[in-house]
Amino acid sequence: MFQGNGTGDRHAAVLAGALVAFCAAMGQAAIVFHDQTAESGIAFVHSDGGCEKKYIMENVSAGLTLLDYDNDGLVDIYFLTGTPLKGCPPNPKIRNALYHNEGNWRFTDVTEKSGLGDGGYGLGVAVGDYDNDGFLDIFLNNYGPKKLFHNNGDGTFTDVTEKAGLGGDLKMGAGACFFDMDKDGYLDLYVAHYVQFSYDKHFIHTMRGVPIYMGPPYYPGEEHSLYHNNGDGTFTDISRESGIAGHIGNGMGMVCCDYDNDGDTDIFVANDMGGNFLWDNDGKGHFTEKGLLSGFAYDLNGEEHGSMGVDCGDYDNDGRIDFYVTSYQGQFATLFQNTGGGILEDVTLVTGAGEGTFTPVTWGNSIVDLDNDGFRDIFVACGHLQTNIELWNDVGTYKNTNLVLQNTGNGKFVNVSDTAGDGLKVKESSRGAAFDDLDNDGKVDIVILNSRTKPTILRNASTGQGNWLQVELHGKVNKFGVGSQARVYAGDLMLIDEVHAGRGYQSSYGMRLYFGLGKRDAIDRVEVRWMGGKTEVFGDIKVNRRVTLSEGTGKEKS
Repeated sequence: MFQGNGTGDRHAAVLAGALVAFCAAMGQAAIVFHDQTAESGIAFVHSDGGCEKKYIMENVSAGLTLLDYDNDGLVDIYFLTGTPLKGCPPNPKIRNALYHNEGNWRFTDVTEKSGLGDGGYGLGVAVGDYDNDGFLDIFLNNYGPKKLFHNNGDGTFTDVTEKAGLGGDLKMGAGACFFDMDKDGYLDLYVAHYVQFSYDKHFIHTMRGVPIYMGPPYYPGEEHSLYHNNGDGTFTDISRESGIAGHIGNGMGMVCCDYDNDGDTDIFVANDMGGNFLWDNDGKGHFTEKGLLSGFAYDLNGEEHGSMGVDCGDYDNDGRIDFYVTSYQGQFATLFQNTGGGILEDVTLVTGAGEGTFTPVTWGNSIVDLDNDGFRDIFVACGHLQTNIELWNDVGTYKNTNLVLQNTGNGKFVNVSDTAGDGLKVKESSRGAAFDDLDNDGKVDIVILNSRTKPTILRNASTGQGNWLQVELHGKVNKFGVGSQARVYAGDLMLIDEVHAGRGYQSSYGMRLYFGLGKRDAIDRVEVRWMGGKTEVFGDIKVNRRVTLSEGTGKEKS
């Protein structure tokens, strides 16, 4: 990335022109995002809850979620924030905020009406229909008391934390996921924790005489928690009997998916300054930690990272789900290729998937097709966690622009951030990022939570887009099909995706499945492997539309 004037600017212009020419030569559409924040009507401003006391939770807040909470076909936005911490002036106006999507890129603050103005300290969030009533519920993995909000189906939510058996957890939260660990049709809940923190053990370190935030390893890590859904609106803590307890990790982002294609859902947790967790599911809800054996725990050189967010997707269209993990300054964000047989290989350098990620701290991310050409690209949210980094570090900057890495279709990525529109010119200190089609035009848009300021709303304005298909799954019991997989066959193209309920950096998004088809104008079939059930084949599906596929209405695959 070039900075400065004169020669530097000319070099940047040459680079931008070269990237455009390269994409044109490859027959690729240009990826372009417009900053839609000012037009959106969104007035939310994030707070880290601090007052220069440098509490560790300040610099890791927060995630966000995109969800259609009222089932009107438009994706809404729920932002998390950090309410004032000990010793800081109280401010009841600082609270989480829900924005209803009115269409045409206008959003209305419905926090008061919805009952979602939580006054806790927001870190992670997961969204899923835990009681299978057809409406999405929200779990907040806060610092301090966690919260479960039941969606009443009328635009309002009720705090059912104690009733559900999820009260009493006062640990520092991180990512969280709903998933069906035992294939009984009910969504269970994995709750990651960050570090063991208490105000009486808090201290401030200095660098070149400047106070800075402390993190791992200055605070001990934590065990994580797993809760089984009893099917009656309550959960039971089964951390110990499931094999989760006893493992210490500094949890950050996480995602659950079936990486080994054995029909059950596994758990991936990004740990800050420690080996990442891969919890392999035996299909009955007992887990074995295989981060080291699989290759997911460390990078190619065996080095641990300050891992932040993790997302999954099939970047090379080989039918296996790959993983992308963001990291700290001085470490590349890492692309793990799923080679089969339970092995994940660090291919960051050979694919170019780490380009631009070494200097900033990287957070929210996704492996997502931004130009609908049939190949998944990578988006990375950037921003340092030290608010005063420029005073004691010659390289880092607190505010950064974000990154778009375009998939060239031959196993390589190219950094096209400089040519990706005014939306990629925004410079903030970003944290969570979420990805969905906010205007139902077939292109994936992006919402980014920025620390200590307003969010960034990015409209996908890419030109020369390919054809596309969006799929919503409707299960018989598991209403939103969490954990189910869809495979789309269109000529020479086969694409796979899976429904997740928690992903990226402490965020949740993507109940719809997105498939870019490039120039292919016909779909041969869609195969759906329902979570805990059979595989069905659906035909007569047209391109460039959103479809709902219901369990039991397809032709069972023999």
